[in-house]
Amino acid sequence: MTTRERFANVMRFNMPGDRIPMIEWAAWWNVTLKRWFDEGLPAMDHINAQKYFGLDVMKLIKIPLRGPDFPKPAHHGSGIITDMKSYEKVKKDLFSDELLDDMAREALEIKEEHDRGEIIVRLWLDGFFWFPREMLGIENHLFAFSDMPELIHRINEDLSDFLIKGIDRLCCIMTPDMAGFAEDMSFNHGPMLSKALFDEFLLPYYKKVIPHLKKHDIPVLVDSDGDITVMIPWLEQAGIQGVYPLERQAGVDICAIRERYPSFIMMGGYDKMVMSKGEEAIRAEFERILPVMRSGGYIPSVDHQTPPGVSLEDYRIYIKVFKEYSQKAVLE
Repeated sequence: MTTRERFANVMRFNMPGDRIPMIEWAAWWNVTLKRWFDEGLPAMDHINAQKYFGLDVMKLIKIPLRGPDFPKPAHHGSGIITDMKSYEKVKKDLFSDELLDDMAREALEIKEEHDRGEIIVRLWLDGFFWFPREMLGIENHLFAFSDMPELIHRINEDLSDFLIKGIDRLCCIMTPDMAGFAEDMSFNHGPMLSKALFDEFLLPYYKKVIPHLKKHDIPVLVDSDGDITVMIPWLEQAGIQGVYPLERQAGVDICAIRERYPSFIMMGGYDKMVMSKGEEAIRAEFERILPVMRSGGYIPSVDHQTPPGVSLEDYRIYIKVFKEYSQKAVLE
């Protein structure tokens, strides 16, 4: 069974006969890799590092939104626009056909690998919470739901139209193995917006875009940090099938989610905070999530990027135990 076939089967609750996928969906922080290079890891990029550690290779492809002249925020968390007029001004550097041409060229570069089943392709879609926040800045975005609702709708209408164009263009070349809406709309105490705001400002646009993914049989997930548990019924209403990275430090319990939502897809969920605590702790965490690994519809992975507190030797132990449990999940 190829890497791609194995991933596709597990995402559809069909367990492969040999093992479940071994991925690090977000790869590694540069500072983590720098530490490992200092500790003896040969210099290499993220893709070759996945191969070096014996992971299944996952490559990311984005539907790009911003042209080369699009302005950058003054600092992290600040915005680009303040109102409808400033949005119209910067829109000339958004949503261009040239950006989709770039995406198409990137897809063609990896198409043969993908067709052979050697890689998994994750499609990144800027989501309907994420993108307005990047445009307005963190604080102004939250006020805009009440102060400038027409602007939020305008941004998301334009975004949804362009995402549909991008999906259709990409799927003429290849069908990605999953799609993830980047959102980050939860923190460690739950959602950053109410159900009413979700229904008004996000739901219509999910319902507009998701059918274009499902007609290609692409599993649709949401990428959100924090505790997304409360939002699962909201997401299911929108046609979203799963969530990642399911951060343990935010209180997320994938075993409880699987019990309550047995058909919900999950990716991530492995507590990154145990990875520097030795083999016993690493193994105990795999034991905790093993029932979910055995249930299908779950791709185990670090519940975000491996932190720089994890040594190269720690990570090698993690990979060794991961390989063991990837087989244990299907053979026992």
